[in-house]
Amino acid sequence: MDRILEKYLPSHAVPPVLLLIKKNNVHLKIVNERKTRHGDYRRMPDGSQQITVNANLNKYRFLITLVHEIAHLVAFEKFGRTIKPHGAEWKHTFRNLMLPFIRPEIFPNQLLPVIAAHFRNPRASSDTDARLSVALKSYDPDNGKNYVFEIPHGGIFRIYNGKVFKKGPKKIKRYECLEVDSGRIYLFQPNAEVELIKT
Repeated sequence: MDRILEKYLPSHAVPPVLLLIKKNNVHLKIVNERKTRHGDYRRMPDGSQQITVNANLNKYRFLITLVHEIAHLVAFEKFGRTIKPHGAEWKHTFRNLMLPFIRPEIFPNQLLPVIAAHFRNPRASSDTDARLSVALKSYDPDNGKNYVFEIPHGGIFRIYNGKVFKKGPKKIKRYECLEVDSGRIYLFQPNAEVELIKT
């Protein structure tokens, strides 16, 4: 298992992650990319604990995602299954599980302050923290995509399912964008990755 994890995690994170996996009796599955999630946790009908994480994540996002999912397991075991999936108990658990990993042997120096800020109050998804999402993306191979916040006002872009949008104004934290075919308005996170078609 440690040789497999070395492919997906920063090397100094492998031993403590292995301990977490063994301690919590986790069945870890590394799966093909899913567009809607980086990972998930399920308690299986036979009582086993299964966590899946996307194989295409860079090492830092993989680590955060894996610990995020282990935090679900630990929080449910400790506080009961009636807690909110991303409520106070989960946040507390996730922060405590991540603290030993937030050090320069594991994360690059330029990521450490962004990660430390995120874990003061971790969100349901690292993607909803635009600053962290952009910082983590800098360690991905270039995929030719842009963030919505980089698209000029009125620019035309395509999302992963082929739908085409025209970028509109920013409303509080998200952008109103018009779906070209239907004329419907959708809200986009600033750090949603899209394909620019026309400026």
